[in-house]
Amino acid sequence: MSDTLALAYPWVKSLHIMSVIAWMAGLFYLPRLFVYHVEQSNPGDSRDTVFQTMELKLLRVIMNPAMIATWVFGLLLLFTPGIVDWGSVWPYVKLTCVAAMTWFHHWLGRRRKEFLNGRNTRTGRQFRMMNEVPTILMVLIVISVVVKF
Repeated sequence: MSDTLALAYPWVKSLHIMSVIAWMAGLFYLPRLFVYHVEQSNPGDSRDTVFQTMELKLLRVIMNPAMIATWVFGLLLLFTPGIVDWGSVWPYVKLTCVAAMTWFHHWLGRRRKEFLNGRNTRTGRQFRMMNEVPTILMVLIVISVVVKF
């Protein structure tokens, strides 16, 4: 198995990077959709329905598959011999940040359901602030993986 992973490494790494890009795009865009949803519609109006459709499609068609693919290819990289130095700090920082990003993904999913049920209590400003979470996590992940401290 480890020989296969070593041979497949460039492909797995490529697929992991593409999955991360798709997931991050959704993590950046969904909170922005929530901002517009809060500020430009009311529960039950036509815009509310359009925003709900956009949010659902983004989450289910792009973000969920991208998150799963990111985790699958990331775990394959994790088990590829010689890739991770467990004596360093960086793999633990990355894993912690990816877990936080996964939590944030699910937090967004719960917010979507609040919009669906007409129960959103958050403001556009709050969603704008939450939109910074994936950026901070991305910076920490990239620095930890590239610098390998």
